[in-house]
Amino acid sequence: QVQLVESGGGLVQAGGSLRLSCAASGNFYSIDTMRWYRQAPGKERELVADITSGGATNYADSVKGRFTISRDNAKNTMYLQMNSLKPEDTAWYSCNADYYPGRTARSLEVWGQGTRVTVSS
Repeated sequence: QVQLVESGGGLVQAGGSLRLSCAASGNFYSIDTMRWYRQAPGKERELVADITSGGATNYADSVKGRFTISRDNAKNTMYLQMNSLKPEDTAWYSCNADYYPGRTARSLEVWGQGTRVTVSS
């Protein structure tokens, strides 16, 4: 079993910054792609950014140039540095990862519980 635990959410004024963390723990062989999703009230969940185990990244257009995704494979932790935050960034942010429970096993998917980010105007 693998668990993902997010931290770093909170309340910030527009223009401010927050750094989210997503730490993986448990028994697994390796973690592949990790992702940040968000869901705002009344809206569908959207992919914010993702990062492969090799460090390749992808961003939603709405956050390009403001958010930076990174990971520390030694610590099994992913980060999302969010700068120049806007009220429309207010959402519940969740991390997601593909992982291999064993060397020859198929990959599985795991979700964290999420953390709330509120940006005031």
